[in-house]
Amino acid sequence: MSFNWKKLQNGSDIRGVALKGVPGESVNLTKEVVEKLGVAFYRWLLGKRNKKNLTLAVGMDSRLSGSELKSAFVGGINKCGADIYDCGLASTPAMFMTTVTKPYEVDGAVMLTASHLPFNRNGLKFFTSEGGLEKKDITEILDIAAVIDDLPMDRGKCEPLDFIDLYAQMFVDKIRKEVNAVNYELPLEGMKIIVDAGNGAGGFYADKVLQQLGADVAGSQFLEPDGQFPNHIPNPEDPKAMASICEAVTNTKADLGIIFDTDVDRAAIVDSNGRAINRNELVALSAAIVLDEYPESTIVTDSITSDGLGWFINDFLGGTHHRFKRGYKNVINEGIRLNEAGKPCWLAIETSGHAALKENYFLDDGAYLVTKMVIKMALLRKQGQQLTDLIKDLPVPYDSREFRIKITDPDFKVCGEEVISKLGLFAASQSNWDLVPDNYEGVRVACGKAEEKGWFLLRLSLHDPVIPLNIDSDVDGGIEKIAEKLIEFFNAFQYLDLSAFKNYKK
Repeated sequence: MSFNWKKLQNGSDIRGVALKGVPGESVNLTKEVVEKLGVAFYRWLLGKRNKKNLTLAVGMDSRLSGSELKSAFVGGINKCGADIYDCGLASTPAMFMTTVTKPYEVDGAVMLTASHLPFNRNGLKFFTSEGGLEKKDITEILDIAAVIDDLPMDRGKCEPLDFIDLYAQMFVDKIRKEVNAVNYELPLEGMKIIVDAGNGAGGFYADKVLQQLGADVAGSQFLEPDGQFPNHIPNPEDPKAMASICEAVTNTKADLGIIFDTDVDRAAIVDSNGRAINRNELVALSAAIVLDEYPESTIVTDSITSDGLGWFINDFLGGTHHRFKRGYKNVINEGIRLNEAGKPCWLAIETSGHAALKENYFLDDGAYLVTKMVIKMALLRKQGQQLTDLIKDLPVPYDSREFRIKITDPDFKVCGEEVISKLGLFAASQSNWDLVPDNYEGVRVACGKAEEKGWFLLRLSLHDPVIPLNIDSDVDGGIEKIAEKLIEFFNAFQYLDLSAFKNYKK
């Protein structure tokens, strides 16, 4: 039987099952497959570069399959005669930085990671100095891998490179320079900041960055890499993960808590009261910092951001909120497109915690984002203010929920598009329901009745047979009122599984 290479594609990444242990999930990301992916990436890159000898870099997160698959990838590259730097445990953003940091400036880099997915999964993210590869690039690499028969037998070099130390030092230097404290070497002295790495790759930020700057990091947790992820999923969107760092901040009386996902391209924070600052509040705080430095900038976000956030960015901060599509690559690419069109955009950020700044190559880097926040926190502290003072005027909805409605028909994209199309007509027929203009994904509706007072968005999931429904309301019981009308509408579609609404009434 021929191997299904296409099944490994996950948008602009490659992801697969690397280990046995989960019922019903067969291993498809083997050493042999990853070795061929190394050869395919090299050949793809060779076609993009006008040079004979390429140098590459590879790193991995803490996953159990990381070392074995990294060795296989390196083997494939070396068999092509290319030289490679083995960066060991690293972060995804650090691997991109190997392509633009002297004296290395490698031709291409790869990170072995599956972000926050379960222990048995792994994957690959690819970079050149232009940024992360796009979906079409991944398709081309997989097409090359699919026709590789005999592997080449040249021999390139592989040498270790502890790039994470250099990467961390970049943050140390940046914080020292921008805080410019009286005690220049220790600008965070007197501050207690704790880190939760979720046993992923982000533990370096506590000892190689914060501690070097004088911060008290005692109470930081789950810094040791462990691919079993025994404490919680390393995901700033996961309720258990956020509850854990919130409790740790409260117990240690920290000034700030920081939580990373597995490969450190996402992050969130916790204030000194143990309150999570993620999703809309994280976007708002990031926007406040960026717009202070780059006034009137456009802030690109994903589609599920709140009406209150729109008011905060547009009216309170004086920026321009550009609500776009879900998917961090969509958001980042839109920010890049706006700049190319002559509309300054300095921040592209998704509510998941992916945040990319123009000043940092439009790279979604959780460590860079929190570094910006640590700097701002230190500067505000000199004035007797707190970081969260920047978002004290952000309107927060009374309630906010997401319902993930499953589509049981195999042709789920066509079915989902049918539901979304008909919902637009249904919403237009309802009193005090108005279709929101300048909407780039699905159907967004403003609900103006006093007992509803909110909005909803129905969109098609990027990869799954699901149509997520997000509802916000500013009044008690508002979500239930909006949901009642929508459930009645959804009942007309036999291929929709409405079990997501089982307990929609609180």
